[in-house]
Amino acid sequence: MNKFILLAATAMLAACNSPETETTPVAADTAATDTGMEAPAPAGAPGAPTDAAGYVAKAGAGDMWEIESSRALLAKSKRADVKAFAQMMIDNHGKSTAKIKAAAGSASIEATPPTLDPDQQKMLDDIKNADAATIDGVYLRHQKTAHDAALALHRAYSTNGDTDSLKRAAGEIVPVVETHIAELQKLSAAEPAGAR
Repeated sequence: MNKFILLAATAMLAACNSPETETTPVAADTAATDTGMEAPAPAGAPGAPTDAAGYVAKAGAGDMWEIESSRALLAKSKRADVKAFAQMMIDNHGKSTAKIKAAAGSASIEATPPTLDPDQQKMLDDIKNADAATIDGVYLRHQKTAHDAALALHRAYSTNGDTDSLKRAAGEIVPVVETHIAELQKLSAAEPAGAR
């Protein structure tokens, strides 16, 4: 029996290395574009700020986007499960904003009012402009993109940030964002096929 498994494994490896089955790797950016989703940035990715002011600004903008996009969803959606998720976003991202402001204050760092970047504004406009029939799909797709970015931001700062109180806050926010991503996967799986 073991010889059979070993022979089968050897044959499979040989087939994988044959020129007929060779494939060209697809860049992460291309794969993300093909699915309409952005690939999450790795924890130490360029663009993830390690300075306190940069982190506070990006985290504040992310929370503001989550809250505003969720309010827009609540005004139009008919899906109870998506509306419950949106309310959780308003509550949880309000808490993370307070956590970051408190951590910044303890380090004598001023948290300036956040502003959305152009991509965040476009996603928010997409949600606001969607009709009741399409809003759930648009919202869930953009939530996935935003949460992937948030996870990369908080992970990177919790590891590489320059201010201990903010690093701790970022580390506490990471599992909350991971929970949101898991919920998004469930909601997306439950979404009617025509709505995607």
